[in-house]
Amino acid sequence: MSNSLRTVRLRALVVAMAAAFPFLPADVQASETTENTSTAERVIINGDRPSSLPKEIPTTIEGINARTMEQTINAIDAEDALKYLPSLLVRKRYIGDYNHAVLATRASGTGNSARSMVYADGILLSNLLGNGASFTPRWGLVTPEEIDRVDVLYGPFSAAYAGNSVGAVVDYVTRMPRQFEAHAKLVGFTENFQQYGTDKNYSGKQLSASLGNKQGAFSWWLNVNQLDSDGHPIVFANKLASTGVSSTEGKAVTGAIADKNPQGLDWWVLGATGQYHTTQDHAKIKLAYELSPTLRASYTFGYWRNNMNSGVESYLRDATGNAVYSGDINIAGKKYTLAPTDMSNSKNQLEHITHGLNLKSNTKGVFDWEVAASLYDYRKDIARAPVVAIPRADAGGAGRITDGAGTGWNTLALKGIWRPHPEHTAEFGYQREAYQMRTQVSDTDDWINGGAVKRFSAFQGNTQLQSLYAQDAWRINPAWKAIIGGRFEQWQADRGAISNASSTLLFAGRKENYFSPKAAIALKANEDWTLKASAGRAVRMPTVSELYQGSISTTAIVNNDPNLKPEKSWTTEWTAERVLNEGKGFLRTTLFHERTRDALYSQVNTLVTPNVTNIQNVDEIHTTGLELAYQASDVYTRGLDLAASLTYANSEITRNDKFPVSVGKWQPRVPAWRANFVISYRPDEKLSTTLGLRYSGKQYGSLDNSDSNAFTYQGFSSFVVADVRVRYQLARQWTASVGIDNLNNKKYWAFHPYSQRTVVGELKFDF
Repeated sequence: MSNSLRTVRLRALVVAMAAAFPFLPADVQASETTENTSTAERVIINGDRPSSLPKEIPTTIEGINARTMEQTINAIDAEDALKYLPSLLVRKRYIGDYNHAVLATRASGTGNSARSMVYADGILLSNLLGNGASFTPRWGLVTPEEIDRVDVLYGPFSAAYAGNSVGAVVDYVTRMPRQFEAHAKLVGFTENFQQYGTDKNYSGKQLSASLGNKQGAFSWWLNVNQLDSDGHPIVFANKLASTGVSSTEGKAVTGAIADKNPQGLDWWVLGATGQYHTTQDHAKIKLAYELSPTLRASYTFGYWRNNMNSGVESYLRDATGNAVYSGDINIAGKKYTLAPTDMSNSKNQLEHITHGLNLKSNTKGVFDWEVAASLYDYRKDIARAPVVAIPRADAGGAGRITDGAGTGWNTLALKGIWRPHPEHTAEFGYQREAYQMRTQVSDTDDWINGGAVKRFSAFQGNTQLQSLYAQDAWRINPAWKAIIGGRFEQWQADRGAISNASSTLLFAGRKENYFSPKAAIALKANEDWTLKASAGRAVRMPTVSELYQGSISTTAIVNNDPNLKPEKSWTTEWTAERVLNEGKGFLRTTLFHERTRDALYSQVNTLVTPNVTNIQNVDEIHTTGLELAYQASDVYTRGLDLAASLTYANSEITRNDKFPVSVGKWQPRVPAWRANFVISYRPDEKLSTTLGLRYSGKQYGSLDNSDSNAFTYQGFSSFVVADVRVRYQLARQWTASVGIDNLNNKKYWAFHPYSQRTVVGELKFDF
């Protein structure tokens, strides 16, 4: 074979590899600083601070720093930092939404909370005890004021992460001072909410203060924050019109509102519930000590307390004008029965704490290492609700207490970096993640203040994931770089048990092993163009609540699948990125494909009689999409910055033997189109103005796509939302800002209603 023919074939093989495997962007580098004032910032990883990010990052990554966030985003909760990043959506229903703010990614909807990972300074905030709306990341452990930057890794292409990274990995890096500094911020906000029979203003305030210093080898940071928020109602009591019985019986009422449910069926909307008044207290202490010029120890303590009272507003009135909450009612000649719990209050009292320890070497020599450990503890987790009819919204009576004390998770990571050659870096490590859920429901004589009387039900279970990983990055020459890695995981589940009032039954334990390979390649074609490709497998293990589901019938556990399989996904990504505007901007085009087998969803199993609805494996889902991202600073004129993204995702259920009607349908909560656009103008150093647009296309909430009526309670709708923000520096240490989220007052839904037009004002002091 001639040398020329051999060269041609070798080049063809390299090109083929580039079309199938991942990369490390040539402009990602380790640095001592994360300061970057350009909107078109690229990721810069601080080498000497705790972070979940590995040194070599073989995937698409986007980020935002504190300065850009402060200028462009009306940020009250930590998740607001992600508002305009490509392909991401946080299902934040109201300010202070602590239990349903799920992160959605390219191929995962807002019902798949376990398909992403969120960290803060290397501490795991993702609640991987379950998968769904009530297992959201613990966003409250981070406040916007302490954020230094946020980075997002897209896809499961790094061996350093478990299979939950299949959607994305979000890493919050919070502030550590280089000298003495102090900050304080006061925020006020108000929303006029109009939906069904509700027309009210819901307002709140937030106060935050921070203090820190660096004195020689020792540095410290303290942040405290209190949020007091009245959220709009998110639940609406209803009755299908078809369930009414023609009769003259029942209390005649007025005020019921005729509407159609997501399936297009007529129903009556009877009242608003889930109107949460939340008071959240946050405290964070961070300590760091440089034991030597190359060895640093740090400790983080986080505290979060949430007190919530849920309000009720009945739209129904009897003949004398009194509100009606329960009992037999009569609407338009038909009798309906309102259960005591159809319109009722609830109370939550939560205290969660977290600890993080980190010891890290940073010699930048042949070998560096890191030891990191974290603990998240449900120190107090009480939910109270009535079970009897309430004569008025704040009345007491019999109820139930749900106690989650003893629930939480802990992590341990041992990491190493070996650099045998300047162009060769190997990363490896051991990781352990352990989760335990403890929930007991008790009867009480007084749901507001009473103590537990006797057990009504209980649930518990543990899962553990131990992993060994390694990945090797090799710069073949100045143009080519390749990465290959793998992750071996041993998963086990045990101590599962379910109880009713009189008995406890145990679940069988399980232990399984899996291997997930990763690979990557990148070509820096010239000074402007970088081409890259990636591929990786992710195995997303069943969570405690998915695995140990079911109930007790006589002496057996029913409605449970003891053989529930983990989700197994292969994801590939092809990217072309071009530097624009003399390095002040970039344009990225990414084609991605994900094939997931045994996806975990709640669905009807039609293969058994009677049909059973529970968490099951959906045989196969395919998602193919295209993502465009653009950023540029000083466009056309100095101080004008643009950022935009557009995502198309064709996500289809291709096989589902247990529920065949879903085959060929769209994956729930994954819209075909998403887009963001942000334009910011700074005429001088004191003033900045921003307009942001967010778009999400049509989506469905059910596997069979039967919910075609999206703009209603329990629907999942499209939306176009505009946000504005104006920030002005009053003096050297004082800054004022005013903004409006949902300027166009769009009414849109993700089962619950999102916030309508909300005005936000803030005053900030920096020393």
